[in-house]
Amino acid sequence: MKDQTKLVHSGYVPGNTDPRQVPIVQSTTYTFDSSDDIAAVFDEPTHALIYSRFANPTVMAVEAKVADLEGGAAAMATSSGQAATALSIMNLCSAGDSFVASSEIYGGTSNLFATTLKRFGIEVIFVDQDAPEEEIAAAFKPNTKALFGEIIANPAMSVLDVEKFARIAHSQGVPLIVDSTFATPVLCKPIEHGADVVVHSTSKYMDGHAIQVGGMIVDAGTFDYTNGKFPGFTEPDESYRGVVYTKDYAPAPFVIKARMQLQRDFGAYPAAHSAFMLNHSLESLDVRMQRHCDNAQKIAEYLETRSDVLNEVRYPGLKSSPYYATAQKYLKGASGVVTIDLKGGREAGTTFMDALEIVTRQVHVADARSCVLHPASTTHRQVPDEQLPSVGITPGLVRLSIGLEDADDLIADIEQALAKVQ
Repeated sequence: MKDQTKLVHSGYVPGNTDPRQVPIVQSTTYTFDSSDDIAAVFDEPTHALIYSRFANPTVMAVEAKVADLEGGAAAMATSSGQAATALSIMNLCSAGDSFVASSEIYGGTSNLFATTLKRFGIEVIFVDQDAPEEEIAAAFKPNTKALFGEIIANPAMSVLDVEKFARIAHSQGVPLIVDSTFATPVLCKPIEHGADVVVHSTSKYMDGHAIQVGGMIVDAGTFDYTNGKFPGFTEPDESYRGVVYTKDYAPAPFVIKARMQLQRDFGAYPAAHSAFMLNHSLESLDVRMQRHCDNAQKIAEYLETRSDVLNEVRYPGLKSSPYYATAQKYLKGASGVVTIDLKGGREAGTTFMDALEIVTRQVHVADARSCVLHPASTTHRQVPDEQLPSVGITPGLVRLSIGLEDADDLIADIEQALAKVQ
């Protein structure tokens, strides 16, 4: 099936007289016929449901749909995109280990890597994703366990060369993890280009309506964890009577290990109702992403004509973008986010943001409704102007998330707001 059909039908197939819609299984627990049945499932948790802290039928239907869309072996939902990223790294790294990551990733992810995981003894080594392969490879250490990148970086709007990153990761004997939040499975298939694990913040386009926070981890089922670097996958897990993930759970040892160890112990699992709502949103994902891309392309092209007030327009769908060729290779559309840099700096950014009438001010992105954020006056207001470039933004940087409204109406709104900046 093609994506349009998978989005509607994959993950749940009703039988005779079953509900047409995915049922909401609003239960934390499940019943068993005997003590032996309970004992058996604790010995082998994948044989039956135990507790909705790490598995639930409604959520599992959405997991199966996303795995199918990505071309992966299995998927696991999480309570947020941050949880998906954190569990993916923690599934590979322990205290004393390191991993390499692109320096242009989302700021929240960067803080997770550089600050929080550091407290757990896990080191992140940041690299320039556009650097030559040999330079990135030189950053790896003997204890490095993964390479991480973002398909479309937020808010840098750079596009990752997935095949280059996959070559580097695999030459070092580690898996490539990519965040494909802005691309979604509709615009990019990272697994086809060598990615081993794909993570999403489903709170963004996959939900698309700012209804619920969520995340997803997809295991490609392609990486060989028996190369000696990952004893957690190849040695017996005594907390489950000695199962060996690479032996007992092929072809998806990554997701099964994450579910049986990390999800079991941290419980960062979404509620059944949240998964039900996400499933409804996914059914229209292809149609919505086409509109987001078309609107953003039209608006980015308009903004390129406004060099009178703008220093830069960042959108990989523009031929002037340094990432245009990479976007053409990996993406079926450049997503719906456009980043601009206003010549007037911080003051111009706040004036522009406050003057918008249709576009709303939100600390969010990838909504059906267009929204805007000026980081220098909001999320990064404590950072002095001279230090802003070190965190990937400028005083006049504004992130526009283009929604599903009429593009001409949005251009008119942007135009009148820019007039107030002049």
